[in-house]
Amino acid sequence: MTGARATWLSLGEGRTPLVRAPRLSEALGLDVHLKCEHLNPTGSFKDRGMAVAVERAIARGAQTVVCASTGNTAASAATYAARAGVRAVVLTPEGATAGAKRAQAHAAGAQVLEVRGTFDDALRLCRELGERDGFMLVNSLNPDRIDGQRSVVGEIVEQLGGVPDVIALPYGGGGNVSAVAAGCDEAGIAPALVIGEAAERPTTFASAIRIAAPAHHERVARLIGEDRLIVVSLSEEELREAWSTLARVEGVFCEPASAAGLGALGKLDRTGTAVCIVTGHGLKDTGAVDTSTATVVDASLDAVLEALA
Repeated sequence: MTGARATWLSLGEGRTPLVRAPRLSEALGLDVHLKCEHLNPTGSFKDRGMAVAVERAIARGAQTVVCASTGNTAASAATYAARAGVRAVVLTPEGATAGAKRAQAHAAGAQVLEVRGTFDDALRLCRELGERDGFMLVNSLNPDRIDGQRSVVGEIVEQLGGVPDVIALPYGGGGNVSAVAAGCDEAGIAPALVIGEAAERPTTFASAIRIAAPAHHERVARLIGEDRLIVVSLSEEELREAWSTLARVEGVFCEPASAAGLGALGKLDRTGTAVCIVTGHGLKDTGAVDTSTATVVDASLDAVLEALA
């Protein structure tokens, strides 16, 4: 398999299921498979790289790991820091992260600071912190994160029994895109990479990809220049439709940003086998779900039947 694995710090991250999506396959004219990264220990793909990054940070003498986050990185960093017995410092944009993700970070004992500014402001501050003795930045700018996350490629090939024609995934900061590309390089394979981003990056309801300035934009630009990567811009309506479709058509409940790869795939004319990487669990952002349509009925069969009619 490609990519590094944590040894003593592991919580069982990776080795997530690859499941075929028959109804989506019929609708898109592709053989679609879903790589269920939302089933990692903290509910997101971040765990693969975070386990490696925190383990190596401690080996280098770090006593505190720091990260900027729209939510998933925070939850993952806090969890692995707790397991390792070191401090985690998390900076998030004020009021811009889903409550469940903040709860995970707090529950794991991280020191969570909300920055009056954007994700980019938070990342700038974390980079400055990471230069101090005893601190280590564990955002995807840390190459150990990429080294751990690229293991997903080897798993896809192994589980599929071959190389997919297309790998589709969301595009926020670009760390996962960089990791998947690196995994393909190491495995010696060249599937088309398709990434979906929010057209309204700074304000999108898909909070996990609410990043105005992607940290890995230069790597993404190089991949585009090499004809290895296609970037698809998705409206808020298209993101919502892809997110709803995954849950209603295939029973896969993910957070809104995690359906961006599917949304991108649906806008392209492709054939063959496609793998969509589902990056985060739906329970990460339950606030995105409209539950106002719930119907209250009396405790009688007649009332239930009337409501069903």
